[in-house]
Amino acid sequence: MLTIITDTRERPEAIQRILSEFDSQGVKVIRSKLWVGDYQRLENPMLVVDRKRLPELCNNVTADHRRFTAELQRAKDAGIHIVILTEHSRNVKNLEDVRHWVNPRLKISPMAVSGERLYRILYTIQQHYGCEFQFCEKKDTGKRIIEILGGTD
Repeated sequence: MLTIITDTRERPEAIQRILSEFDSQGVKVIRSKLWVGDYQRLENPMLVVDRKRLPELCNNVTADHRRFTAELQRAKDAGIHIVILTEHSRNVKNLEDVRHWVNPRLKISPMAVSGERLYRILYTIQQHYGCEFQFCEKKDTGKRIIEILGGTD
């Protein structure tokens, strides 16, 4: 049986769809504070998934850059591989697709990050910290977390 540890900072009401997917696939869930990331397989603490929404990711790599990269550095130093699973529409399926993303905040603020700039930042972060950016539609997040962490045996 697959057991996934879910970080306690993940609000249950915000991840209800993910928890429902875990339940439907027979995944046992333990809630505990994780050192890095949001989801970890109990049997493999060296691989974690950090769930983000694309606007949140923009904020993480700009305004919260130090906090975000500090977590990535902690993981790198400990030999932990982080997969940053970013929820978005079906139009963004991989890192390359981020180049064509149109940030809705650009209508409000010309200083908002463009898709091209976000792509360059994410690519650099991926190369420097050894993390991996993957993308999915929100409806598929639970399924993708299970797949990334190694399936249900």
